[in-house]
Amino acid sequence: MKQFIRYLISSNVGEVVCIFLTAILGLPEALIPVQLLWVNLVTDGLPATALGFNPPDLDIMEKLPRNPREALISGWLFFRYLAIGVYVGLATVAAATWWFLYDAEGPHITFYQLRNFLKCSEDNPLFADIDCEVFESHFPTTMALSVLVTIEMCNALNSVSENQSLLRMPPWLNPWLLAAVAMSMALHFLILLVPPLPLIFQVTPLSGYQWVVVLQISLPVILLDEALKYLSRNHVDEEKDRK
Repeated sequence: MKQFIRYLISSNVGEVVCIFLTAILGLPEALIPVQLLWVNLVTDGLPATALGFNPPDLDIMEKLPRNPREALISGWLFFRYLAIGVYVGLATVAAATWWFLYDAEGPHITFYQLRNFLKCSEDNPLFADIDCEVFESHFPTTMALSVLVTIEMCNALNSVSENQSLLRMPPWLNPWLLAAVAMSMALHFLILLVPPLPLIFQVTPLSGYQWVVVLQISLPVILLDEALKYLSRNHVDEEKDRK
């Protein structure tokens, strides 16, 4: 139950952070409503369901019985959910921003120009030699959506165990989860490649290099969660046992 809740809370926090950041920084939308709806109803649903088939933790017999008065989600667990969620949101916005600033197929504008994209016009010297239609490109939203989906699949794999490292409890201990992740990624490629879905979801196929960037932005979430699990095993749980 905890892992199911952890997965959904951290994923949804990430989406909220993404929307909040783009609004407060004045950036173009990284994700549009139909994309968020797709992620929440389809791509997240399969892994979340599969987490119900997780095996018990390896050290479950070494733990003291849970106090019935203890909250299901402690302050530390809530902090972990927030930490992962904040990374998800930051990474999603970073992916869209990267396309505008650095991608070979992008406009190579400055961050200041990006923040002031609503002022783009032929008469504005700030946007000289820049086609304002570039701010309606589907590439940045596709980058953001692809990072969101990929990170959430990594997040699902992280959720095989609450505190055990992936090295001790690898994802293949839950084959249903692997199948769900594969299905979710297949569905993501489906909306990128099969007409008329790209038009409906306002996405476009990515190049191999762009997918490398997606992975570079997404995979560090595994290291972040491993660090949080280490703190849980070696500090938080030990202090709880002393009490």
